[in-house]
Amino acid sequence: MSTTGTNGKRATRSQVLDEIRGAEKFLLGTHENPDGDALGSLVAMHQILVAAGKDSIMFMDADEFPLPYEYRFFSLDGLVSVPPTDIEERTIVLLDCGNIDRNPADALKFEGAHILNVDHHHDNTHFGTVNHVVPEASCTAEIVWDLMRGLRVEPTTSIAEALYVGLVTDTGKFMYENTGTRAHVMAAELIDAGVDVHDIYRRIYEGIPYGKLALLARGLSQVERYDGGRLTATRLTAEDYRETGAEENYSEGVIDHLRSVEGTAVAALVRDRLGPGQEGLRKVSLRASDDRVDVSAIARALGGGGHRQAAGFSTELSWEELVAFLRDEVARQL
Repeated sequence: MSTTGTNGKRATRSQVLDEIRGAEKFLLGTHENPDGDALGSLVAMHQILVAAGKDSIMFMDADEFPLPYEYRFFSLDGLVSVPPTDIEERTIVLLDCGNIDRNPADALKFEGAHILNVDHHHDNTHFGTVNHVVPEASCTAEIVWDLMRGLRVEPTTSIAEALYVGLVTDTGKFMYENTGTRAHVMAAELIDAGVDVHDIYRRIYEGIPYGKLALLARGLSQVERYDGGRLTATRLTAEDYRETGAEENYSEGVIDHLRSVEGTAVAALVRDRLGPGQEGLRKVSLRASDDRVDVSAIARALGGGGHRQAAGFSTELSWEELVAFLRDEVARQL
């Protein structure tokens, strides 16, 4: 594995490890609205650095809480929501972030900071001082696992669980095309380290709140198909959330039902953002079922990003405008 720094030099894996070994104080962050890979990588990296004798702090903005219910079992000891006074002395490690705009930049004031960018998104903008971007990795957690091995840190059960959550969620329970041999080797090692596979599955995918089921029913009842089914889309409004008593993150998983419909090339979920100052803003999630379509390219056109098969963006466009945009973009690629 190799990376490229902003000075144009190519950094080897050993040089990235030297970066970590040579620093003593770290501040770790991840992208907004963190998913399983973002949170798993954050928690695991923090615990790995502590095990290596480093001074590590995790940072997440207060607006990110409460976390999605399925990830609330994570230990967040060492997490702060206010930047530490010694932030200028710390190496900032940003995990699973495709671009700097997806980070809490206003709160952390990155200008002049020494940033280690650890990510696996193929469209990463290489914003770090050192960029450890490995597109062939199944998830960012896989990269953290590799760094852990390089640092010769033995995984505790807590570290192994965090890494496994990142792995299983970003590979779609080992079903997405990013699932390679290395992902299964990693899974085997984490199970040996104490991961209870069935317990993790139940925590993430079962025991769902009723509001999540009710929101799913709303989403499925409002599905619309376009262009012979190539685009399958649905929407969730602020009223849907209010009437079902659902939290904003309860929409997770709705789009997977759309993606699985026969004939679908691209699935889209358009949901209203909730909370003060979010009025009129919509979050669009995209999934590709057709290998010819790169939904990250569609998302980038409106300021977002992601993977070829899974991407997203935020917008103020109306439902009608979004449908027209998505139909044109899908048609252009097909």
